[in-house]
Amino acid sequence: MDQLSGLLAPHLRALDELVACDGHITRAAERLGIPQSSMSRRIHALQKSLGVPLVIQDGRTVRLTPAAIRLAGRIRDPLRAMKSGIESVIGDADAEHGTVRFGFPLTMGSGRLPTLIADFHRRAPGIRLQIKQAHGSALAADVRAGELDVAVLIPAPQRLQHTVIGIQPIQAVLPADHRLANRRRIRLSELRDETFIANPTSYNLRQLTENWCQAAGFTPRMALEITEFATMRELIGRGLGIALLPHDGRIAPGTTEIALSPATYQREIALAWSPTAATPAGRRFLGFLREHF
Repeated sequence: MDQLSGLLAPHLRALDELVACDGHITRAAERLGIPQSSMSRRIHALQKSLGVPLVIQDGRTVRLTPAAIRLAGRIRDPLRAMKSGIESVIGDADAEHGTVRFGFPLTMGSGRLPTLIADFHRRAPGIRLQIKQAHGSALAADVRAGELDVAVLIPAPQRLQHTVIGIQPIQAVLPADHRLANRRRIRLSELRDETFIANPTSYNLRQLTENWCQAAGFTPRMALEITEFATMRELIGRGLGIALLPHDGRIAPGTTEIALSPATYQREIALAWSPTAATPAGRRFLGFLREHF
């Protein structure tokens, strides 16, 4: 049976694609990059080897049998794992190709990171980046589980290999017509009577905001909770509140950024990696981020 499974691997791949294409042989053949005649031969050879009908001819098209659909469901994950394993082995031997699974926080989807990703792609077009954006704790868990090779994390993670690659200053973002909008610096205590817009409570910056405000002698009044910094800035520009946010070179319309005094309101940006990043492609991407972030 093991020998049969190995011999039938190309035929099983053909069946998987045929089911994914709802029985359209031409489309499935195109996705596999083979002639339609070869696709048909593989499906019929698989039927003959198994002794189980998989397709029923219906004019110029074929209908999938229940057995074909069940078999495709059982083989899909093993086929994906086999493909991933082969790609991984090939990638391990070549710093110009391979795949790097990279994650970064939802709040860093604009600005510096997208620019760096584009720059790396121009330098190493053969390396494929699989990018995931998620909450920081989810990214850290994925790195620990080996599901991500590299991740940018805020704050620096515990129990993970990492290096600090940057410091992120935090500033007050105010409506452009705010009473303090013309100041160069403000003290956090001057914002005690303001309405705040912040991330949900599980986010690191929300926790820092509450801790900093408490240290300044007040509890911030939270009006809205939003995950995305860009949306927060848009709402600030519409006069719905203020926020403590990382500096952004692109000031949203209707807003202004004011530095906080003293200049100690900041957080570390860390680059973490899994043992799975120890491939030439992974090491190249890590080195690039360390050098250019």
